[in-house]
Amino acid sequence: MTIDATFWVMVSFFLFIGLLIYFHIPQKIKNALEENISNIKNQIDDANKLKEDAKNILIEHEKKISNSKAEVKSMISKAAEDAEKNMIKTNENFHNLMENRKRNAEERIRQLKNQALKDIKNTSVIIAIEAVEKLLKNSLDKSKLDKIYISSIEETKLALKKKSS
Repeated sequence: MTIDATFWVMVSFFLFIGLLIYFHIPQKIKNALEENISNIKNQIDDANKLKEDAKNILIEHEKKISNSKAEVKSMISKAAEDAEKNMIKTNENFHNLMENRKRNAEERIRQLKNQALKDIKNTSVIIAIEAVEKLLKNSLDKSKLDKIYISSIEETKLALKKKSS
């Protein structure tokens, strides 16, 4: 039998296969591949969990954003209501203040008018008393009385004009 190169290739191939089986190389490769597959599956599961967590966080933040928008709208409407109430209250206070000032001014005018009338009456009485005294002092003569009467009236008119000015 002649041994040629094909025979030695076949022998070396079977020897190589035998050594691989003897040292459990296929089992080690299989274990390494299964371990890699298991790691990849774990990583994929972790990635899916992270994806779900991210979705949950996104939904939670979207809810917070929508709640915040509703809260902002509520705050804006409340602020608008408060501003309107404050404006109405300020307006009412202003009108009340102006009404009080108007009443006070009218009361002051009435008081000044009454005081002026009292002053005129008092002055008139004083002038009349003075005129009567002069008449009584000078009552001897009818012509003198007429002159005194006319001058008293003139003095009264002048005094009233001075008082009224």
